[in-house]
Amino acid sequence: MNKKQRNKRRILALILTPLLVLLACIYGLTYGSVPISPGEVWSILFGGRPETTGLIIMDLRLPRVLTGLLVGACLAASGALLQGVMRNPLADPGIIGISSGGGLAAVITMILLPQYSYLLPAGAFIGAFLAAIVIYALAWDDGASPMRIVLAGVAVNALLGAAMNGIMVTFSDRVQAVLPWLSGGLAGRSWHHLSFAAPYAIGGLALSLLAIKPANLLLLGDDSARLLGLRAEPARFLIVMLAALLAGTAVSVAGLIGFVGLIVPHAVRLLIGDDYRFLLPISILGGGALVVIADAAARTWFDPIELPVGILLAAVGAPFFLILLRRRRLTS
Repeated sequence: MNKKQRNKRRILALILTPLLVLLACIYGLTYGSVPISPGEVWSILFGGRPETTGLIIMDLRLPRVLTGLLVGACLAASGALLQGVMRNPLADPGIIGISSGGGLAAVITMILLPQYSYLLPAGAFIGAFLAAIVIYALAWDDGASPMRIVLAGVAVNALLGAAMNGIMVTFSDRVQAVLPWLSGGLAGRSWHHLSFAAPYAIGGLALSLLAIKPANLLLLGDDSARLLGLRAEPARFLIVMLAALLAGTAVSVAGLIGFVGLIVPHAVRLLIGDDYRFLLPISILGGGALVVIADAAARTWFDPIELPVGILLAAVGAPFFLILLRRRRLTS
């Protein structure tokens, strides 16, 4: 693909992704067990508020859709940053263990300390952040190379998964409360959850835009980045911590939703290339749209049950991961 074609794709993507987000929001607000027309949604949001449909839109669907947008945007941005600094398209906050840190904190809170369940979002956020610090510390040896970070992350992910399973087996009578969280989902998400996550999500996404230049330089390799004036190791550490902040925010309100950070940035990269000036904002918008659409599909396509969105995304993401792995093997 030549430069002219790539620029055309970038412009087209910058135009279409906001439209995709808008369509995803309309889909999430109108479809459900009680279908509501776009016209009714418009009148509820910007005009009158009919009693029943107004309650459904304003108190149930709107906070859920907005939370889904933030969760998807955070996961996609986190995956895009990790893939860049590690120069590995298979990097993802779920695969390298960051999300599992939040999952373990959530399991401990819900099973061992149920009296502190109101601290669940904060605990999951702190757990994800601590997992990132542990991964980086284990990978450190006069610097933390991308390969060592990935290997340390995989090992930490396995260890945290074993700890979660051990707690659930030991306290099997309390597991039912944890399963929806581990599956990942937006059921029951309210304005309370949105108000908790929004400051961290918006702040993290804003900071991620400041990481565009160092992320682009790190793609060139550490030596080239240093020649261009970037201190590679501190920049990599800060970007990994930023990715952990974004992933921890998403985990804190939605549980273990996987593969968004893998699928979206890699698909965008295939379409428009590696330049983070375009890759990151388009991934953010695409991730938000994907989670909202998948959540609406998960709660409407399988009526009368509501499938957790994490299960639906895993069913799509796992084959994508295997195809990607196969392609890398054939091209290596």
